[in-house]
Amino acid sequence: MTAGESSGSVVRRILLGSQLRRLRESRGITREAAGYSIRASESKISRMELGRVSFKARDVEDLLTLYGVSDSAERESLLALAREANLAGWWHSYGDVLPGWFQTYVGLEGAASLIRVYEVQFVHGLLQTEAYAHAVVSRGIPHATAAEVDRRVALRLDRQKVLVAERSPRFHAVLDEAALRRPYGDRDVMRGQLQHLIDISERENVTLQVMPFNFGGHAGESGAFTLLRFPESDLSDLVYLEQLTSALYLDKHEEVTQYERVMDRLQGDCPSPSATRDVLRGLLQLL
Repeated sequence: MTAGESSGSVVRRILLGSQLRRLRESRGITREAAGYSIRASESKISRMELGRVSFKARDVEDLLTLYGVSDSAERESLLALAREANLAGWWHSYGDVLPGWFQTYVGLEGAASLIRVYEVQFVHGLLQTEAYAHAVVSRGIPHATAAEVDRRVALRLDRQKVLVAERSPRFHAVLDEAALRRPYGDRDVMRGQLQHLIDISERENVTLQVMPFNFGGHAGESGAFTLLRFPESDLSDLVYLEQLTSALYLDKHEEVTQYERVMDRLQGDCPSPSATRDVLRGLLQLL
């Protein structure tokens, strides 16, 4: 299975969930009643509709019957979507170090056509060198064994393949200057990381900008966030907000729009990508 196919399974899961939600709401059926029909809880229906869990064919069949979907072609189309949505992603092999709440994001990241990120604390994971990632993971999880650290770093490096894939997404990152000045690892690690940012920013699908200290207060005051856009027209844009032990996915149009406006302001207020490379070269000379 290719990375693209496994990432697509996450998108199919979310698409199926959203279609089931629309069918349920069009019939005026509550989540509680839907859950009762498949011998499950209201919370499971919620997770299904958000694409957070796998789908059993029997459950989908029972829900389609409850929602009045009798056309055989429509039923088969949705059941086929359920089968495809249950395909395991490449990241499942990292289940020993990958939190369950992060698995959905990895799949969505791999399926996105546009990824826009703002990062404050450190260089974004898709842009980290192996040595820098090792320093970040070691400091973030001080009690992890050497083997666990290596596994987490390997996962991060596998994620980065999305930027060089045949159908790579457009990736636009805004890094606060603090993320570049805060040392992770020794001087050689930081020099290697800065040089990597200069090099990767030359890729056609990558746009990198730095929000400098001297700009003062700026639009990113709420902290780091990620915006994801997908090629499928039925899948709405998402905002991903990572927390210590979980994550939030925002898909309401008004909420996503607010984050898009913040990102637009950040991009407009930052030095241009070419000027950002000059900033990076200047920081490199200081090390």
